[in-house]
Amino acid sequence: MSRSVPLRLLLVAALLVAAVVPALSAVPAARATPSYGPLSGTISGPANLGETQNASYVVNVSGGPAVASNGTQVGIYSYNASVTGTNTTGVSFSPSAGSIPNGTVTLQLRVSNISQLLTLYVLVTSSESGTNATQNLSYSVNVLVPYRISATLVAGSSGTVSPFVLTVTLDGTPVGAIPVGTLTAGAHTPIAYSYVNPNLAPGWHTFSISLAEEHGLVSFAGGAESISVSFYVAGPPPNDSVFLVIGIGAFVGVAFIWSLRVGAGRRGRPKK
Repeated sequence: MSRSVPLRLLLVAALLVAAVVPALSAVPAARATPSYGPLSGTISGPANLGETQNASYVVNVSGGPAVASNGTQVGIYSYNASVTGTNTTGVSFSPSAGSIPNGTVTLQLRVSNISQLLTLYVLVTSSESGTNATQNLSYSVNVLVPYRISATLVAGSSGTVSPFVLTVTLDGTPVGAIPVGTLTAGAHTPIAYSYVNPNLAPGWHTFSISLAEEHGLVSFAGGAESISVSFYVAGPPPNDSVFLVIGIGAFVGVAFIWSLRVGAGRRGRPKK
């Protein structure tokens, strides 16, 4: 003959089941490990620009869902670009959005005539089959007042002069080039070069441009074959804090000696 289970035991078992089931459902499921590598990227380009200059900046990205485990790109890369600064009127960083074919895209920065520190931002996204990973890249650009040299080229009257390149030297060392297009006979063409170097040593410096390789076909206005322009770079301001400390120390010393002399005079004065 079978024995019946007491009602009290059934109630206890029911309460235990009611307590365990919600607890089990509250345990978080283990997160799946991503099957792709980390998304990373860089921005490269000039860290210093002269006012009103333009420059190219290359964005490189790799990894994320867009790349399979064997290194093959199976998805797409995209980006959104922006620029911040004290005054971004006349400043542009473009195109502001688009795709990144093969993980590389070149953006153009145009700056205004305001010296300031700009920060370039590029938000890159790696996507594949609805899975996305993003990475925010940033790059600082210092906009400075450039050192400039300008002149006017005069072509000879004998005929057309083919395109050529002028080398600009600073203190005898080449620092840049000026491409010159085709010059018709007798043409007057302005040229200019801007140089930016925040670490240029204090003192006098000289830009020079020579037309010697043009063999007399072109000259500078006035007939010169070469020109030179000198400019002065001021050094950092003096550290007046050192002299201020010395001055305060000397003043304290003089005041202390004066107090000793006055005190001694008062002590030695006879009483009336």
